[in-house]
Amino acid sequence: MVTRLSKFFLRTLREDPADAEVTSHRLLVRAGYIRRQAPGIFAWLPLGLRVKARLEKVIREEMDAAGAQEVHFPALMPRDPYEATGRWDEYGDGIFRLKDRKDADYLLAPTHEEAFTLLVKDLYSSYKDLPLTIYQIQDKYRDEARPRAGLLRGREFTMKDAYSFDHTDGGLDASYMAQRDAYERIFQRLGLEYVIVQADAGAMGGSRSEEFLHPTAVGEDTFVRSPGGYAANVEAFETVVPDAIPFDGLPAPVVYDSPNTPTIETLVAHSNAVLDGEYTAADTLKNVVLALTHLDGTREVVVVGLPGDRDVDDKRVEVAFAPAEVEAANDADFEKHPLLVKGYIGPWSETGPILGEESATGIRYFLDPRVVDGTSWITGANIDQKHVHSLVAGRDFTADGFVEVATVREGDPAPDGSGPVTLARGMEIGHVFQLGRKYADALGLKVLDENGKLVTVTMGSYGIGVTRILAIIAELNNDEKGLVWPDAVAPFDVHVIATGKDPVAFELAESLSAQLEHSGLDVLYDDRAKVSPGVKFADAELIGVPRIVIVGRGAADGQVELWDRRSGERDVVPVHDALHALRP
Repeated sequence: MVTRLSKFFLRTLREDPADAEVTSHRLLVRAGYIRRQAPGIFAWLPLGLRVKARLEKVIREEMDAAGAQEVHFPALMPRDPYEATGRWDEYGDGIFRLKDRKDADYLLAPTHEEAFTLLVKDLYSSYKDLPLTIYQIQDKYRDEARPRAGLLRGREFTMKDAYSFDHTDGGLDASYMAQRDAYERIFQRLGLEYVIVQADAGAMGGSRSEEFLHPTAVGEDTFVRSPGGYAANVEAFETVVPDAIPFDGLPAPVVYDSPNTPTIETLVAHSNAVLDGEYTAADTLKNVVLALTHLDGTREVVVVGLPGDRDVDDKRVEVAFAPAEVEAANDADFEKHPLLVKGYIGPWSETGPILGEESATGIRYFLDPRVVDGTSWITGANIDQKHVHSLVAGRDFTADGFVEVATVREGDPAPDGSGPVTLARGMEIGHVFQLGRKYADALGLKVLDENGKLVTVTMGSYGIGVTRILAIIAELNNDEKGLVWPDAVAPFDVHVIATGKDPVAFELAESLSAQLEHSGLDVLYDDRAKVSPGVKFADAELIGVPRIVIVGRGAADGQVELWDRRSGERDVVPVHDALHALRP
């Protein structure tokens, strides 16, 4: 049935919404696709639901072709499964928790690994039932601290999440590649550029992890790539560790006065003035004090030493100390640890401790991987207004561990030897994980193998951000007048506009719309009377259906105007030519 704009639930806006930060947010609201309900929460209007349904159709077709089967879980989930896997606490403040009238705990699910695992455990018991891949397209909920950019980062969002179940590692590899290949087909059909990068698994757990990133300036993720094909997000980037240096014969550490040098810049300037050398920030060891809040609520202060020409990357430090929450140490933390002398912290002091015992500050000390044995540094002496030079790693100080927290820079070597990396911004549109047996172990998912022995099932997890992709497509397909949807996800195939006051134009538009609909196309017919052509054209440009037919002055002669919204071309043609050009 032809959709008539006179009866369609739609109101377009001429002004941008005040809270819109990005183009997709601005245009989706103005064109009547979504309406804000609360920060990060949107109502979906008929136009928006049509685009969303078409996007989901592409995903379903490729998931089904890859052998996956669709299920659907509730968004409201009980606490117990998430407690069993440890994620009830790991999520911290990032999820919505609630209680029912009997005081039982529930959450609005941010992901459904536990539910999928328990469903398969309930129904399957033999290796003969496997491999299995099941998926859902479902709304998810996360209590984002700063929901922003419309659908790109909201508190409620739609995801496709799939899970594979195998009884062997080889089976998991095959299931993983089937889903990975399906993702490539999905994004190609949607016309989305993507880069597959190595990623950190985060709270999901597991081993192999890859993200599909769409390169875009508004992306919130930074990724690196090399000329030789290496690609990773910054959280997963691994530093190329230099070879250790023999330190026999190196001079002993020397403490020297360094008044008013609490920063790397002031330290370098002072050291060059008073020491015999030409030092740079790379010769200094910066010591950053962090506070970790562990899952049990305890707070621990740690120090991380890294070359002075590097800063701490917030995302990398989160990954390095996960699942603990990380923040810069505050004044109260320093008061509790009086051996920490602000601006003059270091891993060594003249009074001890001896090598192999606790650090000079009495708290755990970590190092950047570049600080290898034999490297010599200028750093704090743990005495106010004093630093030490010729302090040698491995001889004068050691660490409790090495952590990847330093910023990644243009030109850093790729860990696979494929050349220097460049940095780019991207938006995550898909993520595939080899979860392994983490969730199956926690929830007791086992099957009998070929020998009748119980074995733990191994799993994969595969997510696509449906509403985020919709917003990215809107970001990519627009002009100064409005949206310009690609055919694959456009809300309608054809937008027919009747203009003027001549009944003949409306009769011809009515007939044309019916014929196009009969041929299998979805048609939006602007049949509004007493609405000017200018308003109708402006609405058409804003809504963004890529193919438009204008029926107006030439209607009496059987002429209509074809308008290609993408190219801007407009051609007057006989109505039968228009039918031939538009029919599938």
